[in-house]
Amino acid sequence: MTKAEVIEYWKKSADRDWKAVQDLTASGSLIQALFFAHLVIEKLLKAHWVKDNDTTLPPRTHNLEYLISQTKLSMPMEDIDELRIMNAWNIEGRYQDYKDMLYKMTTRSYTEQKLEIVNKIREWLTAQLP
Repeated sequence: MTKAEVIEYWKKSADRDWKAVQDLTASGSLIQALFFAHLVIEKLLKAHWVKDNDTTLPPRTHNLEYLISQTKLSMPMEDIDELRIMNAWNIEGRYQDYKDMLYKMTTRSYTEQKLEIVNKIREWLTAQLP
């Protein structure tokens, strides 16, 4: 696959996952929505990684802060802080003890607030891709 094709793959996959975020939120599956929101940002960052690096195979990591550090993107510090929060959704979405902790703090209000931030970052990342 060409670099452009790989970038398009990550973008389309992120778009599909964003739709899943909306469906999960609407159905009340809030933890799952946050988990998929993390995937959306991860996939867009991997598209940027491919754009900014010599190979088309991004690192096998889910760490958003690490991924952005490997690109040419310059993100405001408050958004980097949000990436750190999103990293927890990935870990906590996978392991039951963390998931139980996340269930206690994840309210509809919290989820909607965080998804607004995710959407802002999603749109910013998407706008900077070919």
